Amino acid sequence: MKRIFSGAQPTGNIHLGNYLGALRNWVALQHEYESFFCIVNLHAITARQDPKLLAEKTGELARIYIAVGIDPGISTIFVQSDVAAHAELTWVLNCIARMSELERMTQFKDKARKQSENVGVGVFDYPVLMAADILLYQTDLVPVGEDQKQHLELTRDLAIRFNRDYGDTFRVPDAYIPKVGARIMSLSDPAKKMSKSDDDLAGSVMLLDDADNIQRKFKRAVTDSGTEIRFDATRPAITNLLTIFQLLTGQAPDEIESHFAGKGYGQLKQELAEITIEFLRPLREKVESISDKELGTILDQGRQKARGIAQATLETVMARLGISGAKELLVRN
Repeated sequence: MKRIFSGAQPTGNIHLGNYLGALRNWVALQHEYESFFCIVNLHAITARQDPKLLAEKTGELARIYIAVGIDPGISTIFVQSDVAAHAELTWVLNCIARMSELERMTQFKDKARKQSENVGVGVFDYPVLMAADILLYQTDLVPVGEDQKQHLELTRDLAIRFNRDYGDTFRVPDAYIPKVGARIMSLSDPAKKMSKSDDDLAGSVMLLDDADNIQRKFKRAVTDSGTEIRFDATRPAITNLLTIFQLLTGQAPDEIESHFAGKGYGQLKQELAEITIEFLRPLREKVESISDKELGTILDQGRQKARGIAQATLETVMARLGISGAKELLVRN
């Protein structure tokens, strides 16, 4: 069976866009591939975090993974920092990565512009750690958003370069990007992606939001000029709302447009809020029902399996580099 790997940072709050663009696909793909889903807490510390809150959010995200339908009986759920090989392989890949490659990364350039000379080395090196995450598990397919495509291309380049220079070691992964829902936009600004880090809290519906919050956010959602409710790339605000409606209900676009024919934006917002509330209700209940003991058992099992596969890959890498025999050579001499 081919293998997939993906992960999310335990920072901020997971929102509807994260679910529709990523988690929903993970749930479906786990039945077709051997699946590894990671809580990438090492990536999180490229920005300063409150240690207590980061630990709490790590557990919350693991619970959300399970609540949305990732089955620990068939998928491996684990915390990145529990597998030391992620950091070790990052150093190896740093030694074959090029400064010019990392300087071209769009996300780094955006953050560097905002932070000027204070941008951290971890932000610069973030894509190499992501490459290590993926390559450790001999991944075939990586479910990613459009904003991560460039990072995955770097991962592929590093795998090909290492294989060329040291022998066939890594599988070269491909991206999986869903055709619908890969990019859910902010309810406040349809030109921006729905984001955990957005200062405008009204722009994102969080998976753990209560009914009142969900109602309020959809009621305030921006719309386009005109009154017709239909999918139209020139009217991004309404199209974004209709895309969410489509993904939550499974209805076809023409069916949705027919349903809302002659109705106003207020009706669309109200129905979308009601559908979202009912959709998220069992998820919130499931998150609350997972005990610390149950979660600990799942993460322990995930750590053991992830460590076994990651360590095997790392040992192969070190052998290819001539590093793994260094200790034995010193002993013999």
